This record gives sequence, structure tokens and C-alpha cells, in this order.
Amino acid sequence: MTRRREEIRLAFELGQAVYDRRTELGISQTELARRAGMTQPQVSKLELGGTVPTVPLLARLARAMESELHLKLVGETSQVVFTTAQEHEAA
Repeated sequence: MTRRREEIRLAFELGQAVYDRRTELGISQTELARRAGMTQPQVSKLELGGTVPTVPLLARLARAMESELHLKLVGETSQVVFTTAQEHEAA
């Protein structure tokens, strides 16, 4: 897989994980942006897979969504999910 394709896939997966957790919490992009020190357009771009977030930004997002970030990278496959501490302990 080309490096660019892999970046696009990972950006989409990260964005989908942010979207899933944000909607699970029932908060708007604007509220998430406020909590994470971002702008609403930045959250939108992230959720659409238009950017690959940095590790510090992922940490801020996890805190803003009261979550833990789990990122598993094995070969050409990956799994990205934000969970609550309770979900992680039950697993």
C-alpha cells in the first residue's frame, strides 16, 4: 500500500472514531471544538478524514470526549476507537 493511501485510510479511521464518540456523547462539533481548544471547522475537517491529527491533538480530543484512545496498528490493518474507562475495564 502506498504511504499516501495509508495516510488517507488512517485519517478517515481516526475521523470516524472522533465522529462516533462525539455523537455517542450527544455533543456538537462546536462543543467538542470548545472542549479541545479547536475550531468547529477543524473538527469537521478531522471527522471527514481531511487531516491526520498529531498525538498531542488526539490526547486533547480524548480528554475532551472523556475517553481513552485505542489505536492498534498491525501490518496494513488498523483499529481506532475512543472508549470510556468503564468500557475498557469491562473488555
